[in-house]
Amino acid sequence: MDLLRVVVTDDELGMRLGVARTLRGFTVQVPDVEEEIGFVVEEAENGEAALEKIRRSPPQILFLDHKMPGISGLEVLEATQDLQSEMLTIMITAYASIETAVQATKRGAYDFLAKPFTPDELRNTIRKAATRLALAKQARKLAEEKRQVRFQFIRVLGHELKAPLNAVEGYLRIMQEGRLGDRLPPYVEAVERSLMRIEGMRKLVADLLDVTHIESGQRQRQLESADLVPLALSVLETVASEAAAKQVHVALHASGPVRLTADRGEIEMILNNLISNAVKYNRDGGRVDVRLTREADQVTIAVTDTGIGLTPEEASRLFGEFVRIRNEKTQNILGSGLGLSIVKKLACLYGGDATVVSQNGVGSTFTVVLCDPPAAELALPTPRASGESSLTVDCETPAMA
Repeated sequence: MDLLRVVVTDDELGMRLGVARTLRGFTVQVPDVEEEIGFVVEEAENGEAALEKIRRSPPQILFLDHKMPGISGLEVLEATQDLQSEMLTIMITAYASIETAVQATKRGAYDFLAKPFTPDELRNTIRKAATRLALAKQARKLAEEKRQVRFQFIRVLGHELKAPLNAVEGYLRIMQEGRLGDRLPPYVEAVERSLMRIEGMRKLVADLLDVTHIESGQRQRQLESADLVPLALSVLETVASEAAAKQVHVALHASGPVRLTADRGEIEMILNNLISNAVKYNRDGGRVDVRLTREADQVTIAVTDTGIGLTPEEASRLFGEFVRIRNEKTQNILGSGLGLSIVKKLACLYGGDATVVSQNGVGSTFTVVLCDPPAAELALPTPRASGESSLTVDCETPAMA
């Protein structure tokens, strides 16, 4: 429970004791931030005592009598205007008037209580103040988290771009200085390696734009009844040359059309990321099986490979942004680390999820469940971490053949 410090400033002892007694044991529930708030009450018998307490340590809430001997409530407000962003002041006065309200508001007062007031009126007033403070605290927390996420994003992006840029620069320096001799073939190889690195950077930029469009909601979606089978065949044609180079056999399994109300571009992104990864991370002479099924209002895309596989720890973090599994088997495989994050986000747009079941050194099965009709209004859930290599899905998944 979060405790807020409250200072009650009034020259009437009975008023100070009454406020302290009413707030003793009283708590406020703030559902929006799932927080319970209690109160620690201190007393100040006049404006001078209040100023001393405030200057020593500003309270979160200040109850301030308007008319007091010595320094008035308005004068206390005037002297503490620079602290009003940290402290909510509630004026308590028997001389409530529009003029008083205007003067106090100009000096930073948050609310008013007209004497005499009931315990319920006091509790309602402090409930509003406590809720505002809790929401402001949550807003500051989210703003700080946003700054940290932005910093982490830029740091990772800088790291991901620095390596290929250094490689391209190195090859250009070699060619500039003629270090490979007078024969052309070595230079052709350097150019090819540079182009490969540039293509990797272009893919990273494209993936970043896809992530940004998905998360911002600014990507224009065209939902229509689509058959996933021809979309999958088109992706298989795209990866055919890479699969042939590694002698990887790719097969599509679907018993007739598999229809879904969807954006074709989004489905192509899912299929392309899953199938190209299955080829890229496969062993030479391996196999990729793509299965499309529909049961009730759910479509399942399952891509199984005979590749390098994953450990349980690797599988648990695979769908995070900029996550790339780095080991001796993957060190020469280029990628942005965003593809599976995109798949996860798109699956969630359809009220589904993306999961993986994997065995290190044997292979993996990536499964994407999409619900029909699409739940495009759903907020993107945070991917769940798990210590298991088999991750669960949010909506019920049909058994995979």
